[in-house]
Amino acid sequence: MPSHAIAGEETGGDPEHLTRTARHQAQVDPLAALRAPGDPPWDVYLTGTVFLDIVFTGLDTAPVRGTESWARGMGSSPGGVANMAAALARLGLRTSLAAAFGDDHYGEYCWDALARGEGIDLTPSRTVPGWHSPVTVSMAYEGERTMISHGHEPPPEEPAPDCPPPARAAVASLTPGRRAPWIAQAAREGTRIFADVGWDDTGAWDLAGLADLEHCEAFLPNAEEAMRYTGSTCPKAAAHALTEHVPVAVVTLGAEGAYAVDRRTGETAEVPAIAVEALDPTGAGDVFVAGFVTGTLAGWPLADRLALAGLTAALSVQEFGGSLSAPGWSEIGAWWRRVQSLDTQNPAALRRYAFLDPLIPAHLDRPWPLRRAVPTIGFGRNA
Repeated sequence: MPSHAIAGEETGGDPEHLTRTARHQAQVDPLAALRAPGDPPWDVYLTGTVFLDIVFTGLDTAPVRGTESWARGMGSSPGGVANMAAALARLGLRTSLAAAFGDDHYGEYCWDALARGEGIDLTPSRTVPGWHSPVTVSMAYEGERTMISHGHEPPPEEPAPDCPPPARAAVASLTPGRRAPWIAQAAREGTRIFADVGWDDTGAWDLAGLADLEHCEAFLPNAEEAMRYTGSTCPKAAAHALTEHVPVAVVTLGAEGAYAVDRRTGETAEVPAIAVEALDPTGAGDVFVAGFVTGTLAGWPLADRLALAGLTAALSVQEFGGSLSAPGWSEIGAWWRRVQSLDTQNPAALRRYAFLDPLIPAHLDRPWPLRRAVPTIGFGRNA
């Protein structure tokens, strides 16, 4: 383990009702000191596709053509945009999600896991009769993953969807060459937009094609994406170049951590990654963004925001699945207490996470770890 690294922890509708549920799940409200009458009812708004994720782990190698491979572990959980929604809710943010759900058992399971299990507001969501839920099968091996997905576009909703609900922030995934009208609508209402982006299959890597970037407060690509979009040969240079287009640029560096620049304040920050043994990287990027959004809405310094984002992502990869692997404050607290008890920890590395002290609950009022992805749908429902 590098000298700067901190050890990972090994672990095997109604707004008021939903707020109570989310607080119970998270135990900590990171925005408590900032809340006031007249605030938006939601901290974060999301929209996108919910998949049923079936994840196989413990594969020694990639599957070989013409052979059968056995996995030592398996989990099923909501995926897609659900990864981000659950990560935000588990960090104590009041989260609202607009998505289509199939009327099959997979759709019912995903709806129940997000609404009842995580306290996420699904008022803007809908169940589509006769539409089957999208499914992704993910195979994790050697710290990487291979995915196979199947699904169909849901039928267009009639009448047209309402404008996004009032929220402090929204997280968007930008698509090259395509605008999402809701992003501009939300930004005009004062919602702070945080954006990531997927791989540009066109090969153009043209920032002008990310038209909605003009509405965003922060952009969080990985190093390869950032360098391709800016023509830079260095991730840090790419981050600075991106601030010509968006106020805050955060570039994730994989095993090297993350680097960020805030054009408005002049802050720069670099936080190394936490060394952990990854079981399944599914959803780690979403958990990273959720941590950064949480710290930003709480008004933390840039380095603290990066540190929380990296920590939550590191804890998440040690569990099956995407949405249900996200850590809550009880697990963050357990990690923080554990690393402080280890004589081998670098004092400077520990000081980097001292901002957690006032947030960690002194007593855990619910069992932990949180619910995890289970092998099959409905397994352990009555446990």
